[in-house]
Amino acid sequence: MAKNLNKDTVYRAAKPKDKDYTINDGECLTLLVKANGSKLWRFIYRFKGKQNRLGFGSYPETSLESARRKAEIAREQIANDIDPGEIRKQEKADTQQTVETQNRLDAGLPIINSFEYVTREWLASNAHTVRDITHQKKLRRFELYVFPAIGQMPIGDVKSPDVFAIIRPLIIKNQLETAHRVRSDISGAFAYAIAHGFTDYDPAQAVGAQIPAQKVTHNAAITDPKAVGQLLRDITHYQGTFVVQTALRLSPYLFQRPGEIRQMEWKDLDLAAGEWRYFVTKTEVQHIVPLSRQAVEILEAIKPLTGVGQYVFPSSRGDGRPMSDGTVRTALKTLGYEKDVMSAHGFRTTASTLLNEQGWSPDAIERQLCHMPKDQVRAAYNRAQYLEERRRMMQSWADYLDGLKAGADVIPFKRVV
Repeated sequence: MAKNLNKDTVYRAAKPKDKDYTINDGECLTLLVKANGSKLWRFIYRFKGKQNRLGFGSYPETSLESARRKAEIAREQIANDIDPGEIRKQEKADTQQTVETQNRLDAGLPIINSFEYVTREWLASNAHTVRDITHQKKLRRFELYVFPAIGQMPIGDVKSPDVFAIIRPLIIKNQLETAHRVRSDISGAFAYAIAHGFTDYDPAQAVGAQIPAQKVTHNAAITDPKAVGQLLRDITHYQGTFVVQTALRLSPYLFQRPGEIRQMEWKDLDLAAGEWRYFVTKTEVQHIVPLSRQAVEILEAIKPLTGVGQYVFPSSRGDGRPMSDGTVRTALKTLGYEKDVMSAHGFRTTASTLLNEQGWSPDAIERQLCHMPKDQVRAAYNRAQYLEERRRMMQSWADYLDGLKAGADVIPFKRVV
């Protein structure tokens, strides 16, 4: 079939008629002249027995020469068993995807089907199954370590070396616990991605064997009674702010988790009844801490200073938050107790060790430490069963500490039945 049948003057001179008509340029290329005067290039072809058409733009904006080049490319595609119409659809889809991707990036959103997009879907899908603090910690690890590196990559393109490149700096810094957690988080995201058809393998799995095992380290604690007495005397002479002094003095009497003490709220305290009742997020239970006479006196001393606020130990910044996480640890270091000698968490070990040596009920001690059994019915039973015994134990413990602080040869207080 002949092609390039007409000169440009033919198309330029074409006038509209009452009805649309076409001018054939040969080999599938035509100019459609509309009744309204517009002129449109059309490429009409058959592919696998089906007639199709493509638009090549309007004339004269798209010149005759340009339309013929487009027609030649389309004929080559057909000759190679490629449908030019499908190519056009894919090009439009790619263009639309590019625009949508840029719009999402401009709006601060992850690219669809990227690692970050799928991971956030996964985190949202199981947020109701974990505590909010756990969910936030996991999200923070992704935002800090993972998303900056592979967040915008298509999730199917992420390979094991990409994951190892994230983990390797943590290994070098000996942040092995974080390295294991981050790798596990990434693997969890890929498990979701595999189940939902985003990809078919987990590149983080191979990385696990490259991370050295984490050596278990226990919180340092002083358990020798004479050394405990010296520690208590040193605490008495601490020269920090009154808020920090008070938190440090109260810690050995209560031996609860440092985070729970620093976040203690006045609304949870009943000084008249000698009780501190609060919700423990770690074990998700309501916990009752009997307060000894000495603990009540310490709290009454600070109440005029912080009692009008939310927290017993507010931040010195005055920003409405509690005292920072490392404050008590820093105070101990100021007193000369390095973290491998005595830690803020170590007051729990000190109390547990010495109370067990004194013959108090292990169950009562564990309940006071809020080491809860997994059976919630048993947990509630233990709370009721050991409360009175724990009241006696906590007062006995406070009196025992006072004796150690005084430097006396203290005979351990035996359990009062």
